[in-house]
Amino acid sequence: MIDASAPTLLLVDDEPSIREPLCDYLGENGYRVIPAADAAEARARIAEEKIDLVLLDIMMPGEDGLSLTRDLRANSSLPVILLTAKTEDTDRIIGLEIGADDYVTKPFNPRELLARVKAVLRRMSPATAAPEEAGEGVTYRIDAFTLETEGRRLLDPQGEEVRLTGGEYELLLAFAERPGRVLNRDQLLDITQGREAHVFDRSIDNQVSRLRKKIEPDPKEPTVIKTVRGGGYVLAAKVTKP
Repeated sequence: MIDASAPTLLLVDDEPSIREPLCDYLGENGYRVIPAADAAEARARIAEEKIDLVLLDIMMPGEDGLSLTRDLRANSSLPVILLTAKTEDTDRIIGLEIGADDYVTKPFNPRELLARVKAVLRRMSPATAAPEEAGEGVTYRIDAFTLETEGRRLLDPQGEEVRLTGGEYELLLAFAERPGRVLNRDQLLDITQGREAHVFDRSIDNQVSRLRKKIEPDPKEPTVIKTVRGGGYVLAAKVTKP
């Protein structure tokens, strides 16, 4: 029996031969899985249920996965992993550029998909302090925001807590520790996740986009975390340690 507190995955694929075995496999590995055969059914399930992550096939009849991804990213922070065919390189790149968090190429080993699910959910989980960090906190003032490593908290100019995921906290800390320094995607992945980027990896770009929505006056014209063309990102805000 699956724990009621287990993460809920929405699996959207029009092929029963893929959808049904994957639902069984992911369920056996501790997830609650809701199937959907197309984008319309997926939208209905998202409206009815608390979904933690969407597994989304790109090629579907009617509205395709890219259109649904674009809409999800415009209206929510719900993480998306695309299921793509080997021949869909262009669509895969577009999907990542419009906000998908990862992709898995068909045919794939279910264990690989499970690993990707775990990794994305880990990045999206709330930032919580590790026991060994207690009493060893450092405070950074980032313009009018306050980042506290003890408690892994970000406070806005009014002193209210800004809820960050674990991935967002690690990313902002990486910038706070290196203000004014241009950091490329590979460096940020190594600092925050201890791994190198794989081809088309856009997880850092997506996290930057989400973080900007929480700390920028205008996320479309960022002044705190700026993009450096061809280089990466830089924390342009003033950083001090009170």
